[in-house]
Amino acid sequence: MITIVVKQQIPAPLEQVSQALLAHAQLDRFFNADIKLLKSEDVGELVGGKGAIRQISIGKIVFNEEIISASHEHVCYRIVGNWPVSNHQGDIRLTPYIAPQVKPEVTTLNGDKASTNIEYLIQFTGPRWLPDFLLKFFVGRDIKNAMKKLALHFTTEYSLKSQVNKEKSA
Repeated sequence: MITIVVKQQIPAPLEQVSQALLAHAQLDRFFNADIKLLKSEDVGELVGGKGAIRQISIGKIVFNEEIISASHEHVCYRIVGNWPVSNHQGDIRLTPYIAPQVKPEVTTLNGDKASTNIEYLIQFTGPRWLPDFLLKFFVGRDIKNAMKKLALHFTTEYSLKSQVNKEKSA
């Protein structure tokens, strides 16, 4: 069993980060894959949440992922079937983090500096013909890069909003 854990602080409120992670058709902004929504969430669930199925294409490798559960604090998904890996489960845990050291342009409604801590845990069994250390390296690198892109997305978004607000105030 391969286990990968990636932690990242995102300069945005928890609800906005979870919404970005559940916007399946736009995940290719962060992940190095083409992603297409095949089935929407179940009735009464968060948009993009439980029951949603997305198709992931990485080169010629194509597989489906199903959202098992979703809230603003936790997204759980799995690969449908046993290919390209088996026994797969991804858990993304989000926790709010408020501290005065966070970039000043990211604020909550009451003026506090807001960000979200993400802990991204993936567990799976790789194919016998591919060494675990190699698969762990490549999947881990892709997840780390995706989380950095997610953080940059919000850093850029908030910087632009802050700049527009400053120009309006002037």
